[in-house]
Parts: sequence; structure tokens; C-alpha cells
Amino acid sequence: QVQLVESGGGLVQPGGSLRLSCEVYGFSLGTHAIGWFRQAPGKEREGVSCISSADGATGYADSVKGRFTISKDHVKHAVYLQMNSLLPEDTALYFCARSHDPIRGARIATTCSPTAYHDWGQGIQVTVSS
Repeated sequence: QVQLVESGGGLVQPGGSLRLSCEVYGFSLGTHAIGWFRQAPGKEREGVSCISSADGATGYADSVKGRFTISKDHVKHAVYLQMNSLLPEDTALYFCARSHDPIRGARIATTCSPTAYHDWGQGIQVTVSS
């Protein structure tokens, strides 16, 4: 059974850091692209960062470039999102999701959109506030 489970969210002050984890079950990270997405109240869900299935290619939203880093561990069946220099506008419900496609190379950046991903975790709250 395919399952994605997020963890690591919480409340952090502006300028702080958090690392989100997405543990996956029922499939291989080597055959599916994984993305992190977020949705703030009253806004549409947006792509934050995505990572390719097998070639390590990554993509980031302009708003998080230089602050967030996506990575994965095939042995631990997990994908991570390291978030540094957090801003109040990063406050949102964060989701990880699996694409049904491997999505390699430069396409990982151009397709980092909710419409390209099909199986979703339940989401975890990140709140950046003083």
C-alpha cells in the first residue's frame, strides 16, 4: 500500500530552521519523483521543491531558492526538506507527494506543480512567528 507520512513541522521563529521528513511506504524512491508542496490559508497549493527519481535532479520555487534544500535517503525510504532562514510567509500546511512518473533531469523543476503529483501525505503544519 502506497503511503507518505510527513513529520518535523512545528512553530519556529523567523530566521529559524526546520527539517521536514517524508517517510514513504509501498514503493521505491528510485522509480518515482517526490515533491514538497504547501498551502497557506486562502491560497492555492503550490510547489516548493521536487527531486527526481534516479538522477538526483532537483527543482525549487523561486521563493525558497537558497533557503530550502531537498534530499533523499533510499536506504531509509525518506525524503527531507531542510528549511533555513524561515520567513512568516513560509507558514503553511506542507505536503509531500509522489508522482506516477520518474521525472528526470530539467523536467523536475518545470513540473514541480501539484498537477504532476498523484499520491499525497496528510500534511504537516509549519508556523513561522515570533
